[in-house]
Amino acid sequence: MAEAEVYLFTGPEAGDKKEAIETIRARAEKANGQLDYYSYYASETRIPDIVAQLQNESLFSSATFIVLKNAELVKGKDAELLASWCKNAAESPNTLILVSDENSVDKKIDSAVPSQHKKMFWEMFENRKSQWVQSYFRKNGFGITDEAVEQILDMVENNTDALKTECSRFFYCMPQGSTVTPSDVEKVISHNRTENAFTLFEEMADSTKSPRQRLESSMEILQKIRLSRESNSVALIAGLSYCFRQLRAWHMLHQKGATPTEVQLKAAGFSGKKNRERYEKASRVWGAGNVSSILSLLAHTDMANRSSGMALEYTCLTMMIYSIIIKNGLYPAEYVC
Repeated sequence: MAEAEVYLFTGPEAGDKKEAIETIRARAEKANGQLDYYSYYASETRIPDIVAQLQNESLFSSATFIVLKNAELVKGKDAELLASWCKNAAESPNTLILVSDENSVDKKIDSAVPSQHKKMFWEMFENRKSQWVQSYFRKNGFGITDEAVEQILDMVENNTDALKTECSRFFYCMPQGSTVTPSDVEKVISHNRTENAFTLFEEMADSTKSPRQRLESSMEILQKIRLSRESNSVALIAGLSYCFRQLRAWHMLHQKGATPTEVQLKAAGFSGKKNRERYEKASRVWGAGNVSSILSLLAHTDMANRSSGMALEYTCLTMMIYSIIIKNGLYPAEYVC
């Protein structure tokens, strides 16, 4: 009997996950010829529609290839329906890849995917990130200083997909054979970086600005994120939640005036001078109690967005940012700025 073409990829490492998906896609094209390729978010697409698409033959291609992101959101009857198709996927030429940044999905779905088609993609260890960046530049004919590597790691989201995107900018802006320095990083990445949850957090946590200034600039960043092709409230809230969980870890390391060692800081994910300065600033804005309230607010906003859909998404995100900056995580009865 043919092996079911259904896969489950979980974990936070987006770059390796993306490469694995492309490998499977190339194999499917070789086996079936032209594919109809679709990429959906579970928060924005009806599961019955996806299953119907997988059950039906494509009109113009020999097979359908679907990537379903945020698979951890599929619950209840939707999970049962999706699991039912997965169990019978061997009878279809179509391929389904379930993707989640979380570590697990609904048990019904998990049990329906062949064990050999499930993989967890972990983040790189802290001590591997510098080596990865240096190797990536070297393979493309560039050198890079240790200080520039540290600066890139401080500024770019923690996965190889984001690192590849940002590091590739240098290959178009500088002649081959060049050695990238911190000043080059400032010119190439700082002036051209894409706004995301991490740049939004950095602006929200800038203790050198007043709350009103932080609110105004944060709303501008939110607008840019919303206008980008990768706009997704689930990913945005997940990114902010990661940042505030890191801030909670920072407070724990420094509780009762403790001075953590270099080893403790790196083990908790605080490698690099700029990264530590970022969380030091944030700790001056929000205390440990505030962080707990903010994490609760982020979870509440996430659930509200999923239940209300796209119609109120921007309103929910705006209220969330206002509450974090002006009310330190408390949901306001009225707005006062």
